[in-house]
Amino acid sequence: MDGTRARDTDLFERDERDQVDVGEGAGGSDGGDGDDGWDGGSGSDGRPNRREKRRNRKVLVAALVLLLVPVLAVGGYLAWLNHIVTNNVKQELLLPDSAGSGAQPTDKNGDVVAQPVGNGTNYLIIGNDAGPDRVGARSDVMVLVHVPDDHSKVTLIHFPRDLYVSIPGKGKNKLNAAYAFGGSPLLVTTMQNLLGIRIDHVAMLGFEGFKSMTDAVGGVDVNVVEPSTGDGKVFTKGVMHMDGDTALVFVRQRHQLSEGDISRGQRQLAFIKALMLKTLSKDVLTNPVRLKDFTEAATNNLTVDQKLDVGTMRSEAFAMRNLRGSDIRFITAPFTGFGTSPQGASIDIVDEVKMDELGKAIRENALDTYK
Repeated sequence: MDGTRARDTDLFERDERDQVDVGEGAGGSDGGDGDDGWDGGSGSDGRPNRREKRRNRKVLVAALVLLLVPVLAVGGYLAWLNHIVTNNVKQELLLPDSAGSGAQPTDKNGDVVAQPVGNGTNYLIIGNDAGPDRVGARSDVMVLVHVPDDHSKVTLIHFPRDLYVSIPGKGKNKLNAAYAFGGSPLLVTTMQNLLGIRIDHVAMLGFEGFKSMTDAVGGVDVNVVEPSTGDGKVFTKGVMHMDGDTALVFVRQRHQLSEGDISRGQRQLAFIKALMLKTLSKDVLTNPVRLKDFTEAATNNLTVDQKLDVGTMRSEAFAMRNLRGSDIRFITAPFTGFGTSPQGASIDIVDEVKMDELGKAIRENALDTYK
């Protein structure tokens, strides 16, 4: 065997053999005065000190390597997640044109409703039952999410699709007809005027996205208030663990429930809460595989407005990481009862007094006072 071939350990030691020993210079100094304070032996020529210093340097380099490996791995993993989100999330013109008449909320007299500064952020979540071609489709889920600036709590407000409201340029009709007439921008304008608030961002997700997100986090525990059966599923009262297929049936059922669309909306809120809590739990955030799967599932069918970028979504999600179940509140938009439109359609009649109160509470970031 070639005795000159470098051993693995020589890679770390070769530089030490090749270096000139400045402690043995021409002046015949013993090198003892070169001690820089590192803890070592004290030979007459100073070499034990240098050996100890070299060993300490090796230990330091090894420690730095051990620290950098996980840091670089985590950094690379986060960069990968960011790449997934950036590639998957689609942006569309979901908000009204900022220069158009529908950009600002107006009251019944057509006057712009002033918005206080620092009153939180309002997100509209639209659950769409259509495929890639959304022309003429109606939105089955409309949830307004209010987040205060300190991100200490979240309020989810379900708007029944059959609420009978004024739609700009279209007269009175069911709320989800606004989406059918003019897509997300007209729905946003309709809801802004209904409440007298500004909607800052819109996120639109197909129902299949609910299913894939549920499976990605290993299922969710949903509180079932009203039992029902149908579509091959049985829902019993109490907390029930659901996989994606079961959750999809749960949020879609309507005719089996006592108040139809109102009860379905309450189910949808219960499901969204369960999914939020599971997503923000350690079971997901500290599990790289689940976190990656959820990120892919959540963004594959996600479309956001033209002003909502990936950086904002990331910072908002991080700011809400400490939310607990008690920090999330459900509200159903107020209505006085059921009726029939002039065209013979079943409708939910808006409670205009309570709707004004709800809008004021959102506008003033005072939803804690709304009853």
